[in-house]
Amino acid sequence: MTTTSVAPVPIVSARGLKKSFGGREILHGLDFDIPPGRIYGLIGHNGAGKTTTLNAMLGLTSYQGKMTVLGQAPFAHRARLMQDVAFISDVASLPRFLRVRELFTMLSDIHPKFSVEKAKSFLEGTDVKPDAKIKALSKGMLAQLHLAVVMAIDAKLLVLDEPTLGLDITYRKRFYKRLLEDYMTGERTLIITTHQVDEIEFMLTDLIFIRDGSIILDAPMDAVSTRFAQLVLSDPAHQDAARALNPVYEETRFGQTVMIFDGIGADRLEPYGRLSAPTISDLFVAMMERPTTSVGGAK
Repeated sequence: MTTTSVAPVPIVSARGLKKSFGGREILHGLDFDIPPGRIYGLIGHNGAGKTTTLNAMLGLTSYQGKMTVLGQAPFAHRARLMQDVAFISDVASLPRFLRVRELFTMLSDIHPKFSVEKAKSFLEGTDVKPDAKIKALSKGMLAQLHLAVVMAIDAKLLVLDEPTLGLDITYRKRFYKRLLEDYMTGERTLIITTHQVDEIEFMLTDLIFIRDGSIILDAPMDAVSTRFAQLVLSDPAHQDAARALNPVYEETRFGQTVMIFDGIGADRLEPYGRLSAPTISDLFVAMMERPTTSVGGAK
């Protein structure tokens, strides 16, 4: 007797998602699914449509098309949905005029799944004290407080929009490492937008690139690493032969020609130079400069 695996019901699903402001269409019919237990990076330039997509997902704006979050239409059922969804923006959004204990009280009134006890336990052993004024905290202490707030919310979907903006690289790395080790479970789903894309590469399971209101890449990280290849040419004489394989991007770095390819096997590229997997930021630059066409998995 054979058994067939059933795909999990998506935490977030969008079909034909559109949004217009003042007669100008901002989102151009996005289609995507986000399964449970995944960590998605939603990457795009300012104005690409990331925030509008998040706002639609969180029920903060109306839209055309269909979207469900945890089985609910977010704009119609936002109050019910927010019991299992948490949205946290950058550390600068923490209200500076409050004390830490006042922040926790406010959050417990706002979000039914926020635990004051958990937040306090995450701050044990740190220099962040309950009576401290948030405006007096250092960058490192702000990072610790922000992380305590994030991890004290027992949400099925956590959306982080530039969560470490303004923090030093050391605190950014600690933030993401602890979030991954102490918060993520197979039942929780995490969506992150950030400009420091290389810093979250280690934790992502999936990647969505959005440009000019359209998704140009939607793929799991393991597929990205096997599909895309970066070639550093060993000899300028190989340029024409390598270009004949249609790289998606080409640039000169320190006098060397670098090309990025999509779906070209290593056996065809190795004769021309050194191969490696492109970083997310390299791939982002390559995809952002391509003509507006959908590629592998993009909708």
